[in-house]
Amino acid sequence: MDIKKAEFVISSPTWTQCPKDIKPEYAFIGRSNVGKSSLINMLCNNKSLAKTSATPGKTLLINHFIINNEWYLVDLPGYGYAKRSKSVQKKLEQMITSYILQREQLVNVFVLIDIRHGFQTVDRNFIDWLGRSGIPFSIVFTKADKLGTQKAQMAVETYMKELNDTWEELPPYFVTSSDKKLGREGILDYIEKINLTLNNNE
Repeated sequence: MDIKKAEFVISSPTWTQCPKDIKPEYAFIGRSNVGKSSLINMLCNNKSLAKTSATPGKTLLINHFIINNEWYLVDLPGYGYAKRSKSVQKKLEQMITSYILQREQLVNVFVLIDIRHGFQTVDRNFIDWLGRSGIPFSIVFTKADKLGTQKAQMAVETYMKELNDTWEELPPYFVTSSDKKLGREGILDYIEKINLTLNNNE
């Protein structure tokens, strides 16, 4: 897939205030400081599309970006950020879960995992919840360049084996590095394949 156009559309406090059209949506989510904004900017080939911050946990709304006027990339707030107050954390959890469960246009959730740290409890809980809820998702391992090719591959194999305890069929996964643009083609091809399937089913 060649991204020719990527534009910010809207930030919404609830899923009901998201764009009204029926274009497919691909949501990106992960723990704070997982490199989500950098990954989004790398995918879209635009360093200033999603705002990166030195302070984790800055995304507090559902952010929609329209890609090639064909589909939406959705930047969701990060989870598991300890410095948020309990009330803010609960509000964000409600925002995220209601969007994921209620948004009919959502076709896939990309769950970002820092390859250096693997699945934290909050990650595993979130992944298992997606599975129980019947939500299609993929895993995106970020910051692979920090480990090197061989160590990164070993880490991924270890993490995916962990899922075998409860998952009969493992979800698709991608190994990425925003700095090296690693994994960009794989994710975009995956999205394009889903879009083609959706168009053929209409």
